[in-house]
Amino acid sequence: MKHLCRNRRFTALLLALLTGSFALVGSAQPPPPGEETPSASQIPAAEVVDYSKLLPILPEPPEGWKADQAEGSTDNIGETSITNVHRDYQKGEGGDGAPTTAISILDSASNPEYVESTTAAWDANSSDPEGYTKSVTIEGLPGFETFENEGKHGTLWLMVAKRYFLQIETSGQDASALQEWVKSIDLKKLAEVK
Repeated sequence: MKHLCRNRRFTALLLALLTGSFALVGSAQPPPPGEETPSASQIPAAEVVDYSKLLPILPEPPEGWKADQAEGSTDNIGETSITNVHRDYQKGEGGDGAPTTAISILDSASNPEYVESTTAAWDANSSDPEGYTKSVTIEGLPGFETFENEGKHGTLWLMVAKRYFLQIETSGQDASALQEWVKSIDLKKLAEVK
């Protein structure tokens, strides 16, 4: 489905940001006297969960929709680990213009600084005839939502348990569909995955 390519680009971007900023971990404070500053390779990475634990969080398709098989991976890039799962959904028999949704979950436990800087950027709010961007709070969780009127393309990011980036991307659906898709995901169950 057409969202799959976009999700992989999103994951590649996040991966680049995670690994690129990982070297900053632990560099803010000087070491005690007589000790050397640890290099990035000496700083232990937080453990990400295996992708198989996140696959069950991805919902089954609603009535009238079909879905690809859920996919995921856990990869080690140098000292950083990353887990990502995703699933693509399509309404009806598909074809051009058919409504689609893609849901991804990324475990960013190995880089808390990235989590903090990304969620801090979610305070931007704007609206114009082309669409909107706004910060949101869902079930007490911080998030960010964008919607483009052309193509009815929306994206919702939600930070769960200060480690899981949940992304829902819709096309050919009204903006309200983003919030409806969130309801199909057990956010409490996701927060408990370790």
